[in-house]
Amino acid sequence: MLNWSWNRSGTGVAPADSDVIRPPAPPIAIDVPKKAKLSLALGGGAARGWAHIGVLRALDEAGIEVGMIAGTSIGALVGGCYLAGKLDELEAFARSLTMRRIAGLLDFTIGGGGLFGGMRLTKRMQEHLEGISIEDLDRPFVAVATELHSGHEVWIGSGSLITALKASYALPGIFEPVTCNNRTLVDGALVNPVPTSVCRAYEQPLVVAVNLNYDVFGRSAVVKHSASVQPMEEPRPKAPDNHMRLPGVMVQAFNIIQERISRARLAGDPPDLALHPRLNDIGLSEFHRAGEAIDRGYAETANQIAALQRMQEAFAR
Repeated sequence: MLNWSWNRSGTGVAPADSDVIRPPAPPIAIDVPKKAKLSLALGGGAARGWAHIGVLRALDEAGIEVGMIAGTSIGALVGGCYLAGKLDELEAFARSLTMRRIAGLLDFTIGGGGLFGGMRLTKRMQEHLEGISIEDLDRPFVAVATELHSGHEVWIGSGSLITALKASYALPGIFEPVTCNNRTLVDGALVNPVPTSVCRAYEQPLVVAVNLNYDVFGRSAVVKHSASVQPMEEPRPKAPDNHMRLPGVMVQAFNIIQERISRARLAGDPPDLALHPRLNDIGLSEFHRAGEAIDRGYAETANQIAALQRMQEAFAR
């Protein structure tokens, strides 16, 4: 019961201060700085591309929100699965790969547009991505491909997610091209290995590129060489060199093209920040080394979290 006090006229007055029941104080407004969302340009790099999984894991753990993804080749595969909510399934698949299992997923073809048809890989994707359209994703997504007959850069931002991913990673000579809307599409890394330009075109304020080929060859060099005939030597038996077999030669040649184009495109259209996982010892076809690639992508991103957070705050002002 409240202890009312009385004034001289006998009328009631407010309770004593010690007995006053006051409403709760309104919450104090805290000025929380806004943060810009990241736009990710996930580059191509075949087996090295598993590093993108580690990049995305580190960003999620740090609470850094991704507002858009543009991906080329395996960058499109990882980015598309991430936005579709299937990153866990993709990581489990990647970590389960062995050399024998990889061989079982590749269906050799004769007379087609590539050494492998890719149907077994497509069936695995269909288990998780069947029926998903790019429009169904909650954030913008663009897969970069190359139109084989014209050489045009093709941005796929709508339609079947599976078709977009297949077209983006259709490495010429290895996987068969993808026919879509009367266009013959192959790997986007032929024209735009790290698609920062796509993010810029979508007017994203903060663009972060993940370049998987940064330290593969080192600095460019020109070597002067003589083609004069040298004295013949006795032939020596050599151990088989996998790089000199047809698939190895094709992949290595593509590796060189991709690295050189990446340098030129990024110099002309640089990101706000670039992540460079150290992957030079992982071959383009060594998909069974997914665990190593994922860990290195995670480590590189974790080392840059503070810089990313500062940039987020700066771009939001």
